[in-house]
Amino acid sequence: MSLQKGDFVLVDYVMRVKDTNEIIDLTIEEVAKKEKVYREDGVYEPALIILGEGWTLKGVEEELYKMNIGESRVIEVPPDKGFGERDPSKVKVVNARELTKRGITPRVGARVELDDGVAIIRRAEGGRVILDYNHPLAGRTITCEIRVVKKIEDVEEKIRELVHVRIKRVDKEKFKIDVSSDGVVSIELPPEAFTYEGLQYAKRGIAIDVGRYISGVSAVKFVETYTISQAKMEKEEEKVKKG
Repeated sequence: MSLQKGDFVLVDYVMRVKDTNEIIDLTIEEVAKKEKVYREDGVYEPALIILGEGWTLKGVEEELYKMNIGESRVIEVPPDKGFGERDPSKVKVVNARELTKRGITPRVGARVELDDGVAIIRRAEGGRVILDYNHPLAGRTITCEIRVVKKIEDVEEKIRELVHVRIKRVDKEKFKIDVSSDGVVSIELPPEAFTYEGLQYAKRGIAIDVGRYISGVSAVKFVETYTISQAKMEKEEEKVKKG
């Protein structure tokens, strides 16, 4: 049976720029090492895609609807279904002084964030700087080798994957998920997550995602349990007694 809008699927993929074969994104550690793009801080595992929600390129999503679990395909994604066509109106010329006033040294190839968005400096000479606000991959055809690893049906497992999207570096199986009959989702965090960088932002994002993608949810609560050992308590009490 083909996949449908709203399905939660895990996929493995390798995305490349067609004309250069340059890898722009991938989920497979073995390929990353072979192609010499492996990063120690990278996360290599099947990625979650919720169909119909714009979680991947339009050209990739259109093909996923035609695929089955376990199936692999090589998809060619033209610019209009990928990162867009290049738009000449998004290339602008500014005075170099405008950048230096903001503490930006104009360097060719540098990405800078300005009032109009993020731009790449394409040229800097004669006091003029050419800024390109197009996506760096605009106008490029992308190839995507993709395999549908799994379709997720269980509600608790869907929530676990949504948690994992926001808190990548903690084992997802260590989160305890419970959904009550009145739609309250309880997510118990493991100790490894307590010091996760940006945890409060992650929890807010998880709550929004769960409310958006899981039907019937009335509330999301997070549980953090800090266990204090008896030996430690006795030691603290002894300190108090000694004064």
